[in-house]
This record gives sequence, C-alpha cells and structure tokens, in this order.
Amino acid sequence: MLVNFWASWCGPCREEIPSLERLRRSLRDEPFVILAVNERESLQTVRRFASRIGLGAVVLLDREGDAARTWGTRELPSSFVIGPDGRVRYSYVGAFNWSTPAVRRAITGLMKTMPSLRTASYLSDSK
Repeated sequence: MLVNFWASWCGPCREEIPSLERLRRSLRDEPFVILAVNERESLQTVRRFASRIGLGAVVLLDREGDAARTWGTRELPSSFVIGPDGRVRYSYVGAFNWSTPAVRRAITGLMKTMPSLRTASYLSDSK
C-alpha cells in the first residue's frame, strides 16, 4: 500500500500525481493499492481535480487534518509505502517519480514477502 497526502493547490502534488497514477495502473493486477489522502479540501474540489487529471486511486478526505497529524506529515506531498506487515518501509516528502522501474521493483519485492492467501486463510481458521 502507498499512502499519499496531497492537495490540489499544492504544485509539487500536481507534479507527482500522474506518476502515482502510472504506478497504480502498472500494478493493477497485483495486491497493491494507493490511498490518496486529500488535505482539507471540499469534496467538490477533490472530485473536479481527480476527474480532470484522471486520478483512479482511492481518495480519502482529511477535512480537519486529523490523519495528517496522526501520520506526522508537515509538508505536502508526503508519501508512505506500507509493507505486508503493516510497517512503513519507505517514506518520502516532496514530489517523487513513483513510476520508475526501480520503484516498481522495490514495491513488487515487498509483495513477495506477503504470506500466500492459503497460508493466511489457514492461520485465521486456526484461531
């Protein structure tokens, strides 16, 4: 999972989002999701912006900034790659090109550490 904090008024965010979308599309058949957490903007503003740029990631609204405070973000954009164990594996503040082959390899490498669905099902059935 990649959690990205952004806003439509943020120039570096507008620069970064197309690369997030390219990454999302390139991993659409993988167990990977991007959560695009919008900071303090209205639903209408976010919908217009997402529609205009073709943002297909899951968009969450952080209207009061509670999520940003919880995650400790102070600048936009801020991104966190979460591993299969739920721990932050990578973080980056500022615009970043998420669609490079090196980034894709790093993320798919994390996915290889995920337990198989069969193992996960077995573990949950044994409780």
